[in-house]
Amino acid sequence: MKIAFIGLGNMGGGMAANLVKAGHEVNAFDLSPDARGSAESGGCDAYDDAKRACEGVDAVVTMLPNGAIVKSVYEGDVFGHAPEGAILLDCSTIDVATAKELAQSANAKGYDMVDAPVSGGIAAATGGTLTFMVGGTEKAFARAEEVLQAMGKAVIHAGDAGAGQTAKICNNMLLAISMIGTAEAMNMAEKLGLDPQKFYEISSQSSGYCWSLNAYTPMPGVGVQSPADNDYKGGFATALMLKDLRLAMEAAETAGTKTPLGAHARELYEAFAEENGGLDFSAIIKSL
Repeated sequence: MKIAFIGLGNMGGGMAANLVKAGHEVNAFDLSPDARGSAESGGCDAYDDAKRACEGVDAVVTMLPNGAIVKSVYEGDVFGHAPEGAILLDCSTIDVATAKELAQSANAKGYDMVDAPVSGGIAAATGGTLTFMVGGTEKAFARAEEVLQAMGKAVIHAGDAGAGQTAKICNNMLLAISMIGTAEAMNMAEKLGLDPQKFYEISSQSSGYCWSLNAYTPMPGVGVQSPADNDYKGGFATALMLKDLRLAMEAAETAGTKTPLGAHARELYEAFAEENGGLDFSAIIKSL
């Protein structure tokens, strides 16, 4: 399959390389010459024009910073330049309303489109072990699945257009809340004189079991290997977690649903991100 990949940042670069490893032909575009060079080293054909990258392809994959940029790229560079009938896959994390709007526009122009945000971070993007939460029609999902499987370990159809974005922001709101709770508990246990490793051994095998504790321990030298053991570098940046929390709170307001812990998590990450936006989100434990 011939695929255009637009957006070659920390996530997109590894994803595009995995498409090449799976045997696909990839036209890669990014505004950064360095990112294009890295993609070329990974086996992609690098383009300095997104419109040309989309010509003659079977699919277009985008991995971009926000909804406004995603909308601009599809309306300006993809629609009318990718062949009619191509499958379009937006793997960015954006607001639900824009995802639904773009899917409607794509369908009107003869394209199938899915929103397919990811979970797993940079290491999973590089290793091809991402989880994709996919919104779109059954037909669009069936067409997108082959492309997504080359980049991930799990590809889950969440529902109609926008459902992938809904799943992503709800999941990450839960993750943010659980990480703060894990950090609070570990910090309190240590302040009360309990060896943090002993707390980990106990809680990770009892009712405190959760992903934030068991798979992504936020305290260095305790539990599993995690960004905490690398001075909170790498992983999932605090600034990105804050972005997802803001999207979640916007969606909650639109839906008229109460999310008091989600709102408080956003406040805590907003304060922490002012000076620590580049650190992994588990570094929130430093604020305690």
